[in-house]
Amino acid sequence: MTKNSLFLGIALLLGVEVQAQSPAGFPLSNLDPSADPCTNFYQYAAGGWMKNNPMPSTESRWGSFNMLAKANDLKIRAILEGAAAKKAPKGSAEQLVGDMYAAALDTSTLDKLGAKPLAPLMNEINALNSTKEIPSLMGKLRPLGIGGLFSFYVGIDAKDSEANRVQLGQGGLGLPDRDYYLKMDEENTKIRTAYVKHIDAMFALAGQKDPKAGERILNLETELAKISMSRVERRDPDKTYNKYTAEEFFSHPDWSAFNWMEYFTLLMVPDFDAIIVGQPDFLKGMVSLLQQYPLADWKTYYRWQAINGASNMLTTAMERESFNFYRGVLSGTQVMKPRWERAVDLVNGSLGETLGQLFVKEHFSPAAKKRVSEMVEELRTAFGERIQALEWMSAETKAQAMVKLAAFNYKIGYPDEWKDYSMVDIKRNTLYANMQNISKRRFQLMIEKIGKPVDKNEWGMTPQTVNAYYSASRNEIVFPAGILQAPFFNPQADDAVNYGGIGAVIGHEFSHGFDDKGSKFDAQGNLRNWWTEADRAAFEKRTQKIVEQYGRFEVLDGLFVNGALTQGENIADLAGLTMAYYALKNAIAKNGEPPLIDGFSWQQRFFLGWTHVWSQNISEKELRRRILTDSHSPGKERVLGPLTNMPEFWEAFNCNLGQPMVADENVRVTIW
Repeated sequence: MTKNSLFLGIALLLGVEVQAQSPAGFPLSNLDPSADPCTNFYQYAAGGWMKNNPMPSTESRWGSFNMLAKANDLKIRAILEGAAAKKAPKGSAEQLVGDMYAAALDTSTLDKLGAKPLAPLMNEINALNSTKEIPSLMGKLRPLGIGGLFSFYVGIDAKDSEANRVQLGQGGLGLPDRDYYLKMDEENTKIRTAYVKHIDAMFALAGQKDPKAGERILNLETELAKISMSRVERRDPDKTYNKYTAEEFFSHPDWSAFNWMEYFTLLMVPDFDAIIVGQPDFLKGMVSLLQQYPLADWKTYYRWQAINGASNMLTTAMERESFNFYRGVLSGTQVMKPRWERAVDLVNGSLGETLGQLFVKEHFSPAAKKRVSEMVEELRTAFGERIQALEWMSAETKAQAMVKLAAFNYKIGYPDEWKDYSMVDIKRNTLYANMQNISKRRFQLMIEKIGKPVDKNEWGMTPQTVNAYYSASRNEIVFPAGILQAPFFNPQADDAVNYGGIGAVIGHEFSHGFDDKGSKFDAQGNLRNWWTEADRAAFEKRTQKIVEQYGRFEVLDGLFVNGALTQGENIADLAGLTMAYYALKNAIAKNGEPPLIDGFSWQQRFFLGWTHVWSQNISEKELRRRILTDSHSPGKERVLGPLTNMPEFWEAFNCNLGQPMVADENVRVTIW
């Protein structure tokens, strides 16, 4: 038995004891042999892991994703410290990220400056004479990365995937979701009380005298919450696609009182032929609120937008106060991360792609890219076989599904072309100004998309990110270099563990193209129905069963998974794991039956590999927050949910009908 270097390194860093593990990729110390795999497979396969890997005080959730991200942070820290120690040419990747990192570490300068960097913004806000000037203010603030009453962005037209268009959506809330304002239970009432105190404390630390600022902001944001769509409603692209010609938009009686022309002029938005509004009722309600609330309240609101957005770029006292509320009250985190980690997060969040150029030079394996590319095609084949074998789908819809599957593009590792930030002015003693300059450049790059074809090479994640994604409008799956490491992909592991890890992740992303939302987009990435009416009804009957099934998972007393909010991810988990299993089965049929490893068959190790990916510890507050806001089910339910529906799992562990890990026939779900 040897120690896996990744887990040993993380454990030593955090002072966590780690037991020896198999050299083949799955640590036997993860197991809780006292648990029955047919009663609670999560406890059986992850009970040892949860015991051996207590959540660090700086975290509110601790699992394989977090551990790998932490390992990446150590690599990034070495890159940034090396860059900061150099006198690199101005505009080079090393100069940009090195000086930004140095500025983020310089707490002495930040504390000396205090809230002075906010003074120009405060002067701009204080100079408002009428609510009619708010469009002008918003037009000045948006390029600086400061939020407002609604979201403005340029993105792919959902029904014309070759075109970029201006898009507007709801926004304006300081709490993570509208339900924090609208739910009257004891927990959310406490959070709102703490939010008011937090706002008042931040105003005081920023040197802003604004009586009852917290109370007034909460009242205003509550009104915004009332006119906001729920997260479940926003999952339906048919509801959030509302396209207007420019003439229709500017003359619309529900929102024409807002001076859109001035707003877009200040943003330097070129003439556009059409605009997409995610929530028309929100815009209508927003305009009404602008007329109802006094100018003084709107000034207070925008002071808060400026203060809150800058909380991690000003004094240590302001950053600590922000942490205490957003990470402490909302998520249950006990201790702030050390300064270097927060600085890494800040550089990652602001210059992530620039940093990614340096990351992939040192930490990307072409061999991993080659193997994952092969697995993508193996999963594509397995998915196609499953589609063709479906009994509930007609030949007509199957043909369209196969066209979409064949059209899937995939990207692995890092972009072929990098976004250019070389002209951005980054200095070592002006952190807030640095961030404003980065925001301006980012905004400029976005505005330049208007009227131009969609860039097929663009990425939505940085290379160092430990994650993956599916884009419905591009019909593509993307796997950054950051996730192509153990435990997701381990070159030393057997196929079963890797297919249960990165294989299931690949299958998961493929399956998003066929979940409740992605299935509404065609092979070219356009929002278009390609189903027969009967097949769509049969599909939605099955997806409703998965909504109901997950809605019965009680994660805390009286708190259940939101099956409607999480259905897309739950569909992708079940379908993706199924595809990975059959891709592995195809590979074994070709290469031969592997021997037992540590007493486990390849079937068993496949499911153990899946559980390894989702093993986690989580605070109660973070769990509550995620049930409200996260479209993913908690880690435990991501394991239990799919496996209870899979005969392949039951056979692997000899589980029988009547045991908890075998779903009753009337609630059992099979989709793809």
